[in-house]
Amino acid sequence: MVQPQTDCKRYFPALQSGFVYLDNAAGSQVPRHTIQAISDFLSIGSSNVGQLHPASRRAGEVKERARLETAHFLGCDPSEVVFGQSATHLTFGLARAFSRLWGPGDEVVVSGLEHEANASPWRNLEKIGVRVKVWEARWPEGRLWLEDLRPLLSPQTRLVAITAASNLLGTLTDVKGAVEAAKSVGAWTVVDTVAYSPHHLPDVKGWGADFVFFSAYKVFGPHLAFLYVRRELIPELPTDKLWFIPDDSPLKFEPGTAQHELLAGWLGSLEYLREVLGGGIAGREGLERAYAWIEEIEGDLIQDALAGLEALSKVKLYGLPTAEGRTATFCFSVEGYHPREVEARLLEAGIGVSTGHCYATLPAQSLGIFPEASLRASLVHYNTREDLERFLGVLERL
Repeated sequence: MVQPQTDCKRYFPALQSGFVYLDNAAGSQVPRHTIQAISDFLSIGSSNVGQLHPASRRAGEVKERARLETAHFLGCDPSEVVFGQSATHLTFGLARAFSRLWGPGDEVVVSGLEHEANASPWRNLEKIGVRVKVWEARWPEGRLWLEDLRPLLSPQTRLVAITAASNLLGTLTDVKGAVEAAKSVGAWTVVDTVAYSPHHLPDVKGWGADFVFFSAYKVFGPHLAFLYVRRELIPELPTDKLWFIPDDSPLKFEPGTAQHELLAGWLGSLEYLREVLGGGIAGREGLERAYAWIEEIEGDLIQDALAGLEALSKVKLYGLPTAEGRTATFCFSVEGYHPREVEARLLEAGIGVSTGHCYATLPAQSLGIFPEASLRASLVHYNTREDLERFLGVLERL
């Protein structure tokens, strides 16, 4: 097993240019494993599933294996895994199903830290009479407290939408506690792990959640997304499906042909995690070992980033000022500079960050930084202390 603290970057072709990607929450880079897997699949032949010829059989094998390996990633059964083109596409599909079940008198609770992929679809249900409540975070730290959730719940609550980690602030949520609170009134839970899964391995069964989604392109993979649906709920949900698809199959959520070459790429991403960080161990165990490395690497980066940002008098950090309870995502502003100007200065130094609300409109509005009065730097395990020092050096010169 390599030492990932020093060797990870060499697996990522995009990182060889010397450009420093600190906008990983907008999309991480992919390792050679991913690129090669896509190329290999398309080189063998592209076809849909269900036929006897080699390309069709290959597509079927990739699809079946992708469902199995994603189940290992989420900690569930393969029959509970749904493929989709994006997280937002998947949640709007769920919302259409919910709109056929609920109406006036029903209620939904949305946390105040959500990305719009886990907010707009549920707010759209207001058009059919569903009442939407917001579980407000406590500021300035931006934490969600369970004692603020419980008074919002009632026998009319049908769904609680929570993010496992804020994509804007990096704040972690007590997912298991929120799920238990929702269950106490018979409500379902939908958990957004898009900003969580690059840093921590999801555990859908451990949480007890009903729906969980993530984006592969945030986890060193291609532009795909995946949804966990608790097995018992699949037959209950009315979806737009082809008439011959069984009501108890995850295929009812997957109209049309799958993106087989991207599924092959996602398998390559998982192979990278297991081979390079997981000691070559198969199944979920290899992923757990890989994420233990990731958490160790990022723990040091978080400490260094917070210390460096705190030392800069013109920098204002939004959210948690401590390493505990957060990921390596930092939302900040620089006194006397518009965020776009700071972004341009960083770009001149070969560093990429994000500006604006990053689709997290609820926390951005609560902080008074909507629509674009902040920056976001987001690190993952392939970033280094040198990357961080280069970034802090630009801010210091400002």
